[in-house]
Amino acid sequence: MQNITTTLKRIFYLWKRGQVPVKKPIKISRIDNLIIFLICIIISIISSYKFLLLSPLDGSDIRSWFYTFNEVLISCGILILVSKKENPTITSRQIILIVSLLLGVQVTKIIFASTISPLSIIVPPALIISQGMGTITALAWVSIASITWPESISILNNNLLFISLTCACIVSVLGGRIRSRAQLLQLSILVPFGAFLSQSILLGNDSSSSIYKEAFALNGKIFSDSLLLAIIMLFTILFIPIFESVFGLLTKARLLELADKEKPLIRRLSLEAPGTFEHTLLICGLAEEATRMIEGDIDLIKTGALYHDVGKLHAPKWFIENQEGSKNPHDEIDDPFKSAEVLQAHVDEGLKYARKNRLPIPIINFIPEHQGTLKMGYFFHKAKEKNLNISENDFRYKGPIPQSKETAILMLADGCEAALRAMNINASDNEALDVISKIVNSRQKDGQLDNSNLSKGEIFLIKLSFLNVWKRIRHRRIQYPTSKNNTFS
Repeated sequence: MQNITTTLKRIFYLWKRGQVPVKKPIKISRIDNLIIFLICIIISIISSYKFLLLSPLDGSDIRSWFYTFNEVLISCGILILVSKKENPTITSRQIILIVSLLLGVQVTKIIFASTISPLSIIVPPALIISQGMGTITALAWVSIASITWPESISILNNNLLFISLTCACIVSVLGGRIRSRAQLLQLSILVPFGAFLSQSILLGNDSSSSIYKEAFALNGKIFSDSLLLAIIMLFTILFIPIFESVFGLLTKARLLELADKEKPLIRRLSLEAPGTFEHTLLICGLAEEATRMIEGDIDLIKTGALYHDVGKLHAPKWFIENQEGSKNPHDEIDDPFKSAEVLQAHVDEGLKYARKNRLPIPIINFIPEHQGTLKMGYFFHKAKEKNLNISENDFRYKGPIPQSKETAILMLADGCEAALRAMNINASDNEALDVISKIVNSRQKDGQLDNSNLSKGEIFLIKLSFLNVWKRIRHRRIQYPTSKNNTFS
């Protein structure tokens, strides 16, 4: 029986390894690791130093300090691991933000514990973390911030702690889903109002809440606590754009703002490279449907797709979709090497445009990764026809290959868009699926999807989603009859 169990575990392990490639962790520099570790040490000291102030100090006090110190330090480590698990591409700046907020909360607990409720201490940072790094990370942060209390929690009402934890969890869950600033403002009003009602019901005029009433600066009124929470949350919302800029956070509200087609860079693309802009919109449709199918980040890929080809603004007429029947400059220079340089330049110049317009790093990543290290097949074959001494690497993009599911989907959508649009309107679904499969399989064989973390099942779903989009856009149009004056009847 034990051998059967071991065999089944082995089979399950091999199947899992075959389904999802192993994701390489993002490297963090030694200096950043040292800074993060020192902040965690300071948090542990602040959370446990009270044990060392006891007099006389005996062995049990030292052991209590040691256990508490290590408990908090391990909790910080677990929080970092959870954040990395939820966000494989999390940066050192974002990890520093998480632990710094925890440090700030611990300091605030010591300095203002007698005047400010836990509501105003724990809830606002949870909103920042959930907006920028996700619900799971925010919930883990809330749990650790609630457990690691420097002072004895016996001085606070248990119902108050329960209300604070509940409000923080609600903010963590809703904050990770909110997609606009207006919804954030609604949250900053509804949560304090809910806290006010909860405190009125659970605390009220109970005699056990006499200590709790001493914990408020504004005449000990429950209303003052909820009002303070609302004010702090409003200020937090005002400062979220600063956190986005300094720590590289990418909130859903920020993504929707960047996806506005009236943004200067997107507007320029529509005016100066209209063919590329139309191609971009079609790719958005393919990529968005595929991402929805595998439950990826739709807002991220929608925005990333809009900016992936902005580098073509440096020379729009060198790309066939913008030539409008005019002469092809590639035919005039008749030099495959220079043509390959022009193609690579649309990636290099795109990165320059993106940095100049201060786009977030996750959006910038779409520009080089949607091409990966693909071969510029047309110009490679042109060079071979000329019997030139060439290397295949001379006709490959510089990369890197896609590092996320979203950039990999965009690469596949970019390859399939032109092929699907060129198909006969009477083509069958099987013919279209065959074309999609050939393009996707060629990317796989070329190693372009190795770091994307796409499973085989997800790749199959992506193929089906591309087919569904093609079926929607290939509809026929009725030929309307016209009268003598050529107006529609």
